[in-house]
Amino acid sequence: MTQPATAPDTTAGQPYEYRRRPLTEPDWTRFPGWRTVTTAQWESAQWQRVNCVKNVKQLRTVMGDLLDEAFYADLETDMQRLATMSMLIPPQMLNTMVPDRTPDTESFYADPVRRYMLPVATDRHLDWPSHPHASRDSLHEHDMWVAEGLTHRYPTKVLAELLSTCPQYCGHCTRMDLVGNSTPTVDKLKLTLKPVDRYDAHLAYLKAHPGVRDVVVSGGDVANVPWKQLETYLMGLLSVPTVRDIRLATKALMGLPQHWLQGDVVEGLNRVAITAERRGVNLAVHTHVNHVNSLTPLVARAARMLLEVGVRDVRNQGVLMRGVNATTPDLLDLCFGLQGEAGILPYYFYMCDMIPNAEHWRVPVWYAQQLQHDMMGYLPGYATPRIVCDVPFVGKRWVHMVADYDREHGISYWTKNYRTSLEHDDAEALNKLYAYYDPIDTLPESGQDWWRKQIAE
Repeated sequence: MTQPATAPDTTAGQPYEYRRRPLTEPDWTRFPGWRTVTTAQWESAQWQRVNCVKNVKQLRTVMGDLLDEAFYADLETDMQRLATMSMLIPPQMLNTMVPDRTPDTESFYADPVRRYMLPVATDRHLDWPSHPHASRDSLHEHDMWVAEGLTHRYPTKVLAELLSTCPQYCGHCTRMDLVGNSTPTVDKLKLTLKPVDRYDAHLAYLKAHPGVRDVVVSGGDVANVPWKQLETYLMGLLSVPTVRDIRLATKALMGLPQHWLQGDVVEGLNRVAITAERRGVNLAVHTHVNHVNSLTPLVARAARMLLEVGVRDVRNQGVLMRGVNATTPDLLDLCFGLQGEAGILPYYFYMCDMIPNAEHWRVPVWYAQQLQHDMMGYLPGYATPRIVCDVPFVGKRWVHMVADYDREHGISYWTKNYRTSLEHDDAEALNKLYAYYDPIDTLPESGQDWWRKQIAE
């Protein structure tokens, strides 16, 4: 891989030059299928949901004759043989692909948002599509369920998966084993309980485990939970006196900001925020923006609305992906857009998890370390994101916390300081080294040969 930042210039100047970039809403009428769409339609959450692109036929309707047949054949091949997520793209998100002009095949192929929301077969490394240690639940979240949809991984925190759908499906989704429709490659797991029974089981567990103080409410995406149902769940959490932090996870803040601007959602979230403040509970929203092109005035308006109704913080958790954002300028442009223009705090960038068919997105640990180094000093300290590696059975670790690193074979080793819910009786859990693996195509030839031999044996 090339170095994350531009090579240092011997002339005067900085490796990165900041230029303010005011947010703009791309002109959706540049797409043939949306030439007559009005502003009122565009800003309607219902219109956005109804007009999501779910298949190649619908994509053709939107794109008209802008793309050649080779692209659609490439897309069909990926959907049939490689994709772990089905296609679902709101107009809002599709409109941020090639945002500054009418797309053609070449510019659409090169677009960073397209590369992770609408992957094609030629994007992927067909010699190494998956790492030998990749798995569909790479973080073992399902293994750590203590109730259906409730993962107890960290001592004081739980992840609540309320549902298995989102307003949009991202190709790199870490929960591809559960979220979304089944694909020819992946037969998805299913939630079986009625929502009310699932939610009751969550609350019962929290009441019985007062050591848990932090609940990440996710899925899927909470924007797909009917508001009254979500409000009831959140008020239930607020009734548990030991819960002190609630974080709502929604990529829809960026992919479908119209949802968070709906009157019933705004009013309901205000009621939840007032209750949280009265009870001294920190209420935050976490979103997932991977490229500055995805930030528009509608996204900023939705983020401001969340803060105005009483949400304490709106934070961003992105994912590092080759071809999307894994350069220093791309990350800094995104962070300045988030923090300076949209009122969203840059928080984390995760290394892409080791799920199947994701090798073309993943970066090695050394590269992530260099990116973290190269970002320092440009952003305010509070808005400088941490790059983390989510190590199986360990959890999130800053990329410089590696205990040992075999660069030739791309194996890093990590330590941990707590037991997951699977390891209560494992006396050696805190004394082990846990492995994480770099993408094989980034290794020296000797390392790639070693992995070929491992697979052959």
